[in-house]
Amino acid sequence: MNRNLGIAVIGAGYWGPNLVRNFGGSPGWDLRTVCDLDLDRARKVAGPHVAVTDSVERVLDDPDIDAVAIATPARTHRGLALDALRAGKHVLVEKPLADSVAGGRAMVDLAEREGLVLMTDHTYCYTPAVQKMRDLVVSGELGQVHFVDSVRINLGLIQPDIDVLWDLAPHDLAILDFVLPGGLPTAGIGATGADPIGAGRACVGHLTLPLPDDGLAHVHVNWLSPTKIRQMVIGGSRRTLVWDDLNPQQRLSVFDRGVDLARTSVAGSDRAASTVSYRLGDTWSPALPEREALGSMVGEFAAAIREGRQALTDGRSGLRVLEVLEQASRRLAEQAVPVGPPPVPRQATERVLEVSR
Repeated sequence: MNRNLGIAVIGAGYWGPNLVRNFGGSPGWDLRTVCDLDLDRARKVAGPHVAVTDSVERVLDDPDIDAVAIATPARTHRGLALDALRAGKHVLVEKPLADSVAGGRAMVDLAEREGLVLMTDHTYCYTPAVQKMRDLVVSGELGQVHFVDSVRINLGLIQPDIDVLWDLAPHDLAILDFVLPGGLPTAGIGATGADPIGAGRACVGHLTLPLPDDGLAHVHVNWLSPTKIRQMVIGGSRRTLVWDDLNPQQRLSVFDRGVDLARTSVAGSDRAASTVSYRLGDTWSPALPEREALGSMVGEFAAAIREGRQALTDGRSGLRVLEVLEQASRRLAEQAVPVGPPPVPRQATERVLEVSR
């Protein structure tokens, strides 16, 4: 395929304008159409040289459109993606891939049957920091991963239809799926949640995921914190990596520090004694290039289509995230923590001072 790929963005709301800007500026794409039920909003986002429509059918019937990017509410992802795949279009879907594992699996299965690229927009995986994290883990620089502690908290928007785990945890789960050898564990998931303000859904949540060799990953998310923290600590047998997304001067730090456990035989017996020692080595910060993650993401989408391969964050990576979230919802239901969509009390929403992801 020598020409640029034609793309349509469906949805001009919260995330759609970011996709429009990056597809419009990518050398591998021709942004042909922006589709939204609100045509005035679509025109504002698209600019003067891109067609707009409120008809998905018109988009899917256009032979010059090779792919669609879906940036609509999660409950609509399945229907839109299945229609696009049946029309022979490659599909990029904003996170989460769908609002259920069943919906996500239907999308993945159809894409594989049709030989089309289904990609999940796990944007963080295309940041220089997270890609470097993956390199350090995969190369063995950290050694065996013993633990992961991830914190994503802020005074944020209390969503009317999902809890804090479904809102914030997909970011961290997608990063873990991208970074950890073997991807995201989807069995043995633990979850706890709390709704201290009576919002009708968990506003504070904790996830635990088992790692090989008795390791453990922990994800903490919170809508109620007055301080904003975006950190992940990956502790290995050799070194420990700290990612601080809010520190642009030093997003990554690698610590040659840790705990070593040596076992020695006790003279004259079959017993073994354990000796604990502590390593206190150097700390260094990898140099990171400056580039926009979404620009790398749209480039990867084009490359996957042209090369006939799965994208780095393909549909199955989005499906693994959904499997963890559904298990977490079941754990919360067992604890009688609200997980449904009752309306948010007015006094709760009025206390929200910042909208941040």
